[in-house]
Amino acid sequence: MSATNATPDILPHCLTRTAKVDHGMSRNGVTWFYLFCANCGADGGRVMDDQLGTNYAFYLCDPCAEKWGPIAGTYMEPDHVFWERVIAEQIEQYGRVLTPMEQVEVLKDENSILAKLAKDKPDFRF
Repeated sequence: MSATNATPDILPHCLTRTAKVDHGMSRNGVTWFYLFCANCGADGGRVMDDQLGTNYAFYLCDPCAEKWGPIAGTYMEPDHVFWERVIAEQIEQYGRVLTPMEQVEVLKDENSILAKLAKDKPDFRF
């Protein structure tokens, strides 16, 4: 919360106002939306539709994160470090990197290591 008022500080939403769907990735009932940096608008990859209509995602690219520093009250980890952890866990657990559809299936189990990693990085959805 801000020191000057009682309202919570809310990070900006980083999806487009009108959903921009990546049709190349969207299949088998899973829709992927484009994600952009909150500061400079750089491509931030894709975020999976949560199926509940409550999609919210915040993304700050590495250059902007380095320029502006940590955001108070948030956890920041560079994307490449996060993805190295995700890949290492997949290789350790499954012997290979899973396909996107396999990741979706694994994420359905809230006790899976990928689900736990996703919870560790709340500004990102697989």
